[in-house]
Amino acid sequence: MTVDFEAEFEALEEEFDARLGVYALDTGSGEEVAFQEGERFAFASTFKALLAGVVLSGNSLEEMERVVTFDESVLVPHSPVVEENLESGMSLLELCDATVRFSDNAAANLLLEEIGGPEGFGSALEELTGDDVTNPVRWEPDLNEAVPGDERDTSTPEALAGSLEAFTLGEVLPEDRREVLVDLLVRNTTGDDLIRAGVPEGWVVGDKTGGGGHGTRNDIAVLWPEEGEGDPILLAVLSSRDVEDAEYDDALVAEATEVVVEALD
Repeated sequence: MTVDFEAEFEALEEEFDARLGVYALDTGSGEEVAFQEGERFAFASTFKALLAGVVLSGNSLEEMERVVTFDESVLVPHSPVVEENLESGMSLLELCDATVRFSDNAAANLLLEEIGGPEGFGSALEELTGDDVTNPVRWEPDLNEAVPGDERDTSTPEALAGSLEAFTLGEVLPEDRREVLVDLLVRNTTGDDLIRAGVPEGWVVGDKTGGGGHGTRNDIAVLWPEEGEGDPILLAVLSSRDVEDAEYDDALVAEATEVVVEALD
């Protein structure tokens, strides 16, 4: 059953002068909250949660300890963790940690290299989760350009939520590797003002944020209500604006989350 809160989401679009897409699934009741859930938005750095899932799917925890070496040529804007490890290199697990928890762009590119670039990532995503909607084409940071109408590096709220569910709650990953991914998402450092700000106190949130051109601001998450004891909820909130250098407002994502929580209550 889909819960209709369209008017509330439309009011948020008007208030923030933005385009909004929302998809939520309560895995316990089967209830959905959906608003423009099939519309395409630039996914920006939200893809990094799924990228880590793909890498974990192809490597045992022992293999995740393999060290990848690199030099300063891999550095791109916002690569704080990789920049500190140019001499030592980083294990695949450390690269996943940097990619998911700190949204390190060079770390994401190094992981993409491991799986055949954006094309390999897209193929793996479709094979593992059935997601034939998400369309990775470019590397970091170019994928964040987010020009309206450009379908490169875009997805939909429903597709992103579905892929995140497959990796975090489904059988795509063995339990030990699934727990690693969930732990990285729960300990994410970039999302305090987004979905996390819109849920009741005591809920456990594992999320991956994204931001880009044209006011793109996104967050995808798994939510565990009631101190983590409730049935998990999948949530994707994607947003954009028409102007190239438009600023985004984290409050839009937080307030959209509040609407979802109310709708599923």
